[in-house]
Amino acid sequence: MDIAKRVYDHQWKIDPIVRSLIDTDFYKLLMAQSVFRNRPDTNVTFSLINRSKSIKLAEMIDEGELREQLDHVQSLSLSRGESTWLRGNTFYGKRAMFRPDFMEWFEKLRLPPYHLEKRNGQFELTFEGKWPEVMMWEIPALAVIMELRSRAVLKHLGRFELQVLYARALTRVWEKIERLRKVDPLSVADFGTRRRHSYLWQDLCVQAMIEGLGPKFTGTSNCLIAKKREVEAIGTNAHELPMVYSALAETDAELAQAPYKVLEDWQEEHDGNLLILLPDTYGTEGFLENAPDHLRNWTGVRIDSGDPATGAETAIRWWQKIGEDPRKKLVIFSDGLDVGKIEELSAQFRGRVKVGFGWGTLLTNDFRKLLPGDPLAPFSLVCKAVSANGQPTVKLSDNPNKAMGPADEIKRYKRVFEVGSQKPLDVLV
Repeated sequence: MDIAKRVYDHQWKIDPIVRSLIDTDFYKLLMAQSVFRNRPDTNVTFSLINRSKSIKLAEMIDEGELREQLDHVQSLSLSRGESTWLRGNTFYGKRAMFRPDFMEWFEKLRLPPYHLEKRNGQFELTFEGKWPEVMMWEIPALAVIMELRSRAVLKHLGRFELQVLYARALTRVWEKIERLRKVDPLSVADFGTRRRHSYLWQDLCVQAMIEGLGPKFTGTSNCLIAKKREVEAIGTNAHELPMVYSALAETDAELAQAPYKVLEDWQEEHDGNLLILLPDTYGTEGFLENAPDHLRNWTGVRIDSGDPATGAETAIRWWQKIGEDPRKKLVIFSDGLDVGKIEELSAQFRGRVKVGFGWGTLLTNDFRKLLPGDPLAPFSLVCKAVSANGQPTVKLSDNPNKAMGPADEIKRYKRVFEVGSQKPLDVLV
């Protein structure tokens, strides 16, 4: 594929940014099934949040183009082949991961309306409705905004400039892969859908990983690419679940137990599969300190904020304290990774715990300093559940720079979850 020519010739009707309802992360489908079963009538609001305030998206991206792409996403439905793949494929060693009632609902799904405004150089993009439907907007909304930003930068480049840009970017990807070949053992997956440069580029990065890393490459979070390339679809759950469950809690006591109620529902849903803890929504140390005994049997943890080595050490100490052998457990690192950090963490924890990596933005969108002025530098864009049944959601994280929610509610959550002082870290992506 000549990606530079495709970019030069871009017409969105030929290359829509989101091509399918399964052009999304696998964990969204797993979570949607859980929500469909346990909290289908919860009303939620999702909002686009640009943490990188200096990037004025509404001054770069044409509102009409954005609406065209979002309207196209609303027109999508599950194809027969996609439904067959989800119904019949084996995921994580389990056949029929998705229940018939969920699949019947998903096959009829059309994404609900969106609300779009411009304010202070930013887009205010929100989605409201029933949780199982609205949550499916998160990934395509991010993918649309990110790729429109890329297209806005690249539309001023000539054909030869594009050829050189993509040649340099692909060389960078391959040089990273060559370094990772030397890391042993290694288990790395593509987690780069949400803030990718483009669908075509993510697909190309996955092809490079398949060829360059062989069995060290364990799969991709992107369901469409997993289906197309016949690799594993990777993912478990995200902060969205404890954020919404916590917002629905009516008392401080219910709030303190809400993150663990998520895991009870999750374990019942998956019956021993996909048991990876995400402990940092309201602080990793407190979460593990107060964890119920049945979580000792879970497979591992995912570290998604704060200093990754500190998070892993905290998990190891917890396993040791409760009499579990850390060498039999798994730590998945997934926050802001690049090849140097993967090398460092792999060496630090080799032989102490099983290690996996979910490599995101700096795999699928690393065009840093490849153009004058660095207009394609990565930035931090998220789409989060901001309310549930009219109550605000809160995320504390292990990095206070990633916290979100009203100030009074953040203060309350810190009190309930006994979160002390935290070290702020720069948020790149």
